[in-house]
Amino acid sequence: MALVRSLLGAKKILSRSVTATTPKGFLAVYVGEDQVQKKRYVVPVSYLNQPSFQDLLSKSEEEYGFDHPTGGLTIPCPEDAFITVTSRLKGK
Repeated sequence: MALVRSLLGAKKILSRSVTATTPKGFLAVYVGEDQVQKKRYVVPVSYLNQPSFQDLLSKSEEEYGFDHPTGGLTIPCPEDAFITVTSRLKGK
Protein backbone atom coordinates (compact mmCIF):
# COMPACT_ATOMS: atom_id res chain seq x y z
CA MET A 1 0.00 0.00 0.00
CA ALA A 2 2.88 2.39 0.75
CA LEU A 3 4.29 1.76 -2.71
CA VAL A 4 0.97 2.74 -4.30
CA ARG A 5 0.91 5.98 -2.28
CA SER A 6 4.52 6.71 -3.32
CA LEU A 7 3.71 6.23 -6.97
CA LEU A 8 0.59 8.39 -6.72
CA GLY A 9 2.60 11.10 -4.96
CA ALA A 10 5.30 11.01 -7.65
CA LYS A 11 2.63 11.27 -10.34
CA LYS A 12 1.15 14.37 -8.69
CA ILE A 13 4.58 16.02 -8.42
CA LEU A 14 5.38 15.22 -12.05
CA SER A 15 2.05 16.51 -13.32
CA ARG A 16 2.50 19.74 -11.34
CA SER A 17 5.98 20.30 -12.77
CA VAL A 18 4.76 19.67 -16.31
CA THR A 19 1.82 22.05 -15.98
CA ALA A 20 4.03 24.63 -14.29
CA THR A 21 6.33 24.75 -17.31
CA THR A 22 3.71 24.32 -20.04
CA PRO A 23 0.35 25.94 -19.31
CA LYS A 24 -2.88 24.18 -20.18
CA GLY A 25 -3.81 24.83 -23.80
CA PHE A 26 -0.19 25.20 -24.87
CA LEU A 27 2.44 22.92 -26.36
CA ALA A 28 6.21 22.98 -25.90
CA VAL A 29 8.27 22.63 -29.07
CA TYR A 30 12.01 22.64 -29.64
CA VAL A 31 13.22 24.65 -32.62
CA GLY A 32 16.51 24.73 -34.45
CA GLU A 33 18.62 23.04 -37.10
CA ASP A 34 21.57 22.35 -34.81
CA GLN A 35 21.11 19.04 -32.98
CA VAL A 36 22.81 20.36 -29.84
CA GLN A 37 21.32 23.84 -29.59
CA LYS A 38 17.55 23.77 -29.77
CA LYS A 39 15.46 26.53 -28.27
CA ARG A 40 12.25 25.74 -26.39
CA TYR A 41 9.07 27.62 -27.28
CA VAL A 42 5.58 27.32 -25.84
CA VAL A 43 2.82 27.83 -28.41
CA PRO A 44 -0.98 27.60 -28.24
CA VAL A 45 -2.39 24.23 -29.32
CA SER A 46 -4.66 26.15 -31.70
CA TYR A 47 -1.59 26.58 -33.96
CA LEU A 48 -1.79 22.86 -34.75
CA ASN A 49 -4.80 23.56 -37.01
CA GLN A 50 -3.02 26.24 -39.04
CA PRO A 51 -1.61 25.23 -42.46
CA SER A 52 1.63 27.19 -41.99
CA PHE A 53 2.32 25.48 -38.66
CA GLN A 54 1.38 22.12 -40.15
CA ASP A 55 4.10 22.68 -42.76
CA LEU A 56 6.63 22.99 -39.92
CA LEU A 57 5.26 19.80 -38.36
CA SER A 58 5.67 17.99 -41.68
CA LYS A 59 9.36 18.91 -41.67
CA SER A 60 9.61 17.43 -38.21
CA GLU A 61 7.93 14.22 -39.30
CA GLU A 62 10.25 13.91 -42.32
CA GLU A 63 13.33 14.46 -40.16
CA TYR A 64 12.48 12.48 -37.05
CA GLY A 65 9.33 10.45 -37.62
CA PHE A 66 7.92 9.87 -34.18
CA ASP A 67 11.27 9.39 -32.45
CA HIS A 68 12.28 12.88 -31.35
CA PRO A 69 15.77 13.11 -29.81
CA THR A 70 14.71 15.59 -27.10
CA GLY A 71 11.70 13.54 -26.05
CA GLY A 72 9.47 16.38 -27.18
CA LEU A 73 8.26 17.81 -30.43
CA THR A 74 11.28 19.08 -32.38
CA ILE A 75 10.94 21.32 -35.43
CA PRO A 76 14.11 21.29 -37.56
CA CYS A 77 14.02 24.77 -39.06
CA PRO A 78 15.86 28.03 -38.55
CA GLU A 79 14.63 29.87 -35.48
CA ASP A 80 13.83 33.01 -37.49
CA ALA A 81 11.56 31.00 -39.83
CA PHE A 82 9.69 29.61 -36.84
CA ILE A 83 9.29 33.09 -35.36
CA THR A 84 7.99 34.42 -38.68
CA VAL A 85 5.32 31.70 -38.86
CA THR A 86 4.22 32.05 -35.24
CA SER A 87 4.20 35.86 -35.43
CA ARG A 88 1.77 35.69 -38.34
CA LEU A 89 -0.41 33.23 -36.45
CA LYS A 90 -0.40 35.41 -33.35
CA GLY A 91 -2.05 38.19 -35.38
CA LYS A 92 -4.98 35.99 -36.44
